[in-house]
Parts: sequence; C-alpha cells; structure tokens
Amino acid sequence: MQVKIPNTYVIIALILVLCAVATWFVPGGQYVTADDGSLTYQRVDSVPQTWQVFSAVYHGFVKQAGIIVFILVVGGAFWLLNATGAVTAGIRRFIGLVGKRDRMVLAALTVLFSLAGAVFGMSEETIPFVGIVVPLAVSLGYDAFMGMLVVYVAANMGFSSAFLNPFTVGIAQEMAGLPLFSGLGYRVFCWALLTLALVGFVLLYARRTRKAPEGAARVEEEPLTRRQGWILAVLGLTVAALIVGVTVWGWYMPEITGLFLVMGIVCGLIAGFDANRIADELIAGAKDILSAALVVGFASGIIVLLQDGKIIDSLLHGLQEGLSDSGAVASVSAMYGIQALINFIIPSATAKAAITIPIMAPFADMVGVSRQAMVLAFQFGDGFTNMITPTSGVLVAALAMARIPYTRWVKWVWKGVVALLLIGLLLLIPTVLFPIADF
Repeated sequence: MQVKIPNTYVIIALILVLCAVATWFVPGGQYVTADDGSLTYQRVDSVPQTWQVFSAVYHGFVKQAGIIVFILVVGGAFWLLNATGAVTAGIRRFIGLVGKRDRMVLAALTVLFSLAGAVFGMSEETIPFVGIVVPLAVSLGYDAFMGMLVVYVAANMGFSSAFLNPFTVGIAQEMAGLPLFSGLGYRVFCWALLTLALVGFVLLYARRTRKAPEGAARVEEEPLTRRQGWILAVLGLTVAALIVGVTVWGWYMPEITGLFLVMGIVCGLIAGFDANRIADELIAGAKDILSAALVVGFASGIIVLLQDGKIIDSLLHGLQEGLSDSGAVASVSAMYGIQALINFIIPSATAKAAITIPIMAPFADMVGVSRQAMVLAFQFGDGFTNMITPTSGVLVAALAMARIPYTRWVKWVWKGVVALLLIGLLLLIPTVLFPIADF
C-alpha cells in the first residue's frame, strides 16, 4: 500500500493547528535583555490561541510581504528569460561545439549546471535538459546515470552550496537578518570544492563505465542567433552587477528585485517581444512560482502564532538547555540534521526557510553559533537530501525523463548522498570557529 504524502499546505495547516494547541499546554516565557546586554529567560503567562489560527496567516503575509514580492518578481523575470529560448540554445550550442570531446564535455557540463544551481537556483529547469543530455551520454557509450549525474546531480550540488541563489541564500539570509549574499567568499569556496569533487567523480565514473558508443554523439543543434547571444550577455552582466551590488554598494531586496526585473524586460525586448508579450510572460512566471510565495506567507503564520501565544521563547529555551553543554559544533550539527530530516517532509526550500529560519536564527545566537553558519546548515541540509527524497517532484520528473526507476536510483546514489552529508558537516565546522562573513 502506497503512502500518500500530504500537500505542503496541508502540512503547514497541521503545524498551525498543533502550534495553537501547544499554546494551551506549553508554559509561557520570554527572553529579557539585561542592562549589560545579556539575555535572561523568565516565565510569563501563555496566551492560548484559537481563532487566531486564521488571523495569524494574514499577519504572516504582512510580515513577509517583501520576500513574497521578491519571489514573484524574480520568478517572473526568469520565466521571461527562459521564454526567449536563449539559455536552452546556448547550452545546445555548447554541447554541439565540444560534443566529440566526451570527457571534456562531461566535465564542462558538470561545472555549467552546478554554476546554474549556485547562481540562480536551477532546479525544475534541469528536467528538459535531462532529456537532452541522457541520450547524448548513451550515444557516447555511457549509461543514463551519467546523464543524471552531469545535469541533475550537478545542478543540485550547486543548489546545495549556492552563493547567489535568491531562492535559498537570499531568502534565508533576509529572514535571519543578515546582509544579503554576505559570506560570499566561503560559499564560493564550498561550491568550488564540491563541484571539483563531483567533476573528479564524473571522470572516474566515465573511465569505469564507458562502452562502445552506440552512435554519433550529436544533439539537434539550433543555431545561436544574434538576439540570443545578446540575451546571454545581458544575463552575464546581471550576475556581475549582482555581485558588485551586494558586495560593494550594499544592495538589498529592493535593488536586487529591480535588477532582475530590468534583466527580464531587457531580455524580452532583445528577443523582439512586444509589451503585451513581456507582461504575459512576467505574469506566467509569477503564476508558476506563486505556490512558493504563498508558502512563505502561510508558514510565517506559524511564527506569529508562537509569538502571540508567548511560547516561542519557551521552545527556544528548551532547545538551548538541551544543547547548552554540547558546544557550538554539536549545536550546528543538530541544526544540520534537523534541516536534512525536514527535507523529506517538506522538499520546498522556500517553505523550510519560512518555517525554520525564524526559530533557528535566535537559537543560533543562544548557543554561540553564527547566523551565517546556521544558514549554511540550512543550505546543506536542504540540498543534499534532495537527491534521494521521494517527495521531490523535480527528482521524480527527472528520473522519468531518464527512464530510471526510483529504486534503482536510490541504490546507485545513496552512498554518494551519505558522503556529501559528511562533507557538508566538515565544511560547517570552520563556520563555528571563524565568522564566514569575513572570508
């Protein structure tokens, strides 16, 4: 009998009800700031919540309005970019240019898709590319797993160690009260290290598994038009402006939202879209990502309930006492493990950020873990297990495109996921010892 996983909104609704019930039984408490700046926990009366379950959702949307707008605008801009066909044509052109150099193309595709995951959170977009690259890998004499490796796994590796992904790093850091895309240096280091390790594994797997090619290694190559070339140049300039803006000029959500909106409109104009087409594509993109935006508002209602019920500080105090003698390394490890486990229930990174970051951020302060380390623990915990969790729609769709049964995939990939989880833990340790924002 197959177990049906509840919808994300159903899970959030259940958590809202459980939190309301908890306000009737969990003792109230709050942290008070002393004159010397230290925090002291003291008991207060809890405020039992009933119908506030519904009004909390409204307050959650109001509280996270900025992030919701950010998600909708950026989602619309990337949808408009994809509608131009420039990214797809560029990758096809790239494959066509180096297709005969099989080891080089495998390594280059791995880096390319990993970079896409790290910069703009490529996830669902990998599905059609699996359909392109898997036949290419097979024609070169490899198996379907190789195609999944250089597209899906590579993009997921970049997603896990992202340094400019607005949908994970951007949202998590904003909720944690950190400068947007701060700690860039260490995140780039983590991405480069993990990507290099993946490239090494790809080349090793290629040497061990290659058979006689089944046919000419070719992809139906669509010529890259001049318009598409200019669009790719605009994308590159946008990434460069984003890096300079957040590191030199102190850009935050409003500026970055505006930057991506300009990118989408300019790309649409270069593609020859009229004003109506540009507006339609932006709206279509906002509709496509609307679910993620709504999740942020609904999930924020959870924190509103806990705060209004006067029990959120009690929960934090309980966590603090449980890990008070464990040390910072054990505390960040616990955060990492919690995020990895939650990912099997809520595979949406946006939903997890909205639910967990407002709780984990003050908890990190109490146990002596930097908020940068906490955000990185969120990234790793969310990303690595995406490669195995059955609740991930992207994984299921990618496996369908590659014609690989889920059970075979799990048998093939589980050791790698365990290795990545261990590597992620090792990479978290320096963040406890040093402030990664200064790297």
